[in-house]
Amino acid sequence: MSTAREEILQRVKAAIGTRAPEEPVAREYSQAGTLSEADKLDLFVSRLEDYNAHVYRCAAGEESATIAEALTARGKTKILIPPGFPAARLPAGPTFIRDTGLDYRDIDATEGALTAATAAIAMTGSLILTHSETEGRRALTLIPDYHLCVVYTSQLSETVPEGLRALAARRTSPVTTIAGPSATADIEMTRVKGVHGPRVLDVIVVSDK
Repeated sequence: MSTAREEILQRVKAAIGTRAPEEPVAREYSQAGTLSEADKLDLFVSRLEDYNAHVYRCAAGEESATIAEALTARGKTKILIPPGFPAARLPAGPTFIRDTGLDYRDIDATEGALTAATAAIAMTGSLILTHSETEGRRALTLIPDYHLCVVYTSQLSETVPEGLRALAARRTSPVTTIAGPSATADIEMTRVKGVHGPRVLDVIVVSDK
């Protein structure tokens, strides 16, 4: 450490003096949910729909058919997927392109992206991605105009604290939260979609518990 820097730090310490430890912050907000599983799921779906996302619901084992239904409804035939997205869940028909380091221009040339999620929060209608092999890098969910995301009811938390605790195993991973299609408003409150991500978001909620 340089002499000048050490002198400055010593002056700062002297000015601050000795302080008693601060009281811990009171965390009086709700730490755990109270809803039934059915009500929690209904809340999540209603939040997503309120944000203009379209929601499909299916049972475990029906992912492939539901993905096909969602893509057909949107007229999508060329979709980007993360490198680790399970092949068994991909329907026949559409062309699925695995992202193995594609150029941003190649990503933009596709019709959209299909990913999984790490967790979801019912209270805020949020999807949480930590960009694992089944979720892909951030570019997959920011550049294409369409995002289809598959999330399971076992990944769904009711409150934000519960959702954040669910990320404990991936605390060093980058985190992206998604609550509906990308939208922003200027100073005149003119709402514009697609500025910071996809204009269109579809979510498949798979009941696995």
